[in-house]
Amino acid sequence: MTLKNLQIDWLKCFVTVVDTGSLSNAAPELYRSQSAVSMQLKKLEEALHCQLLIRTHRQIELTSQGQLLLGYARRILDLHAEAQMAFHGDELKGRIRLGVPDDYAAKYLTPVLKRFAPRYGGVEIELICEQSTSLIPRVETGDIDLALISRDNARQGTLLFHEPMVWVGSPQFELWREDPLPIAVYESTSQAKKSAINSLALQGRRYRVVYNSSSLAGQIAAVESGLAIAVFTQCSAPEHLTILSADHGLGPLEPMEVAVYRSRASLESKAVDHLYDLLLKTLRHSVNI
Repeated sequence: MTLKNLQIDWLKCFVTVVDTGSLSNAAPELYRSQSAVSMQLKKLEEALHCQLLIRTHRQIELTSQGQLLLGYARRILDLHAEAQMAFHGDELKGRIRLGVPDDYAAKYLTPVLKRFAPRYGGVEIELICEQSTSLIPRVETGDIDLALISRDNARQGTLLFHEPMVWVGSPQFELWREDPLPIAVYESTSQAKKSAINSLALQGRRYRVVYNSSSLAGQIAAVESGLAIAVFTQCSAPEHLTILSADHGLGPLEPMEVAVYRSRASLESKAVDHLYDLLLKTLRHSVNI
C-alpha cells in the first residue's frame, strides 16, 4: 500500500474541527469555507484509508481511528509551531497567574496546559486553585491574570460551555430516603449550593445542612462516609459514588456556566493572549466530544 504524506493543513483542519465541535465552527477559525474544510478532511481520510469523524446534524464524534490520530496530530502541530517560533518569532516569555476551581483543573485545564507548555517554555505559570467565588474578585482586582470560573453574571468573562450538575451519594448509604435530607454544601455564595437549595425548594423537600466545606476533597469525604449527599459538577463526580436522580426523589439541577475570565491588567501581556486564545479554542463548543 502506497503511503501518502500527511499535510500540515489537513491535520490543522482536523484538530480545529474537533476543538470547535463542527465544520461550521471550524471554518472561520481556519479562514476557509465550510466546503473547503470538508474537502481537507476528505483528503486526510483518503490518505489514511479510514474514517476519522462521524458527522450528524448536531455534532461530530471521533471514530477509534480519529481518536488515535488526534494525539499524533496535536504533537505534530505543537512541534511544527515550536519550529516556526524558533526561526521566525521572538521567544514568548512572562508569568501568568492562572486560577481554576479544583473540580475543573484535571479534566479541562490539564489538556490545555499540556498543549501550551511545549510551545512556550519561557512562560512561567503560577496556578491558583480556589473556588470561583474567590477567583472572580481576584481577577477583577488584577491579582490573577486569567481564570476558569463558574459564573452567575454574563459580564464575568467569555462563556465556554455549560457544565451539568448532579446529586451524588454513597452506594452504601440510602440517605436520599431520609427526611429531612442531609446535605453537604460549599460556602454560602457558591452556585452549587444555590442550585441544590433551589431544586429542593421547588420540590418542597425538607433538608438540613450537616457539612460545610469549600474543598472538593472535603465534600467527597462527607459523601463517602455516609454523612450527607452533595451536589457536584458532573466532571468531578468520582466513579465509585452514585449519581442520584428522580428515581431517588431528587429534582433536576441548573447547569453551571463555565467561562474564562481575564483581568484588565493582563491585556498588554502576549503570554496571557496566547493562553487565553488556547483556552477558547480548546474548550469552547468542544468539551462533549
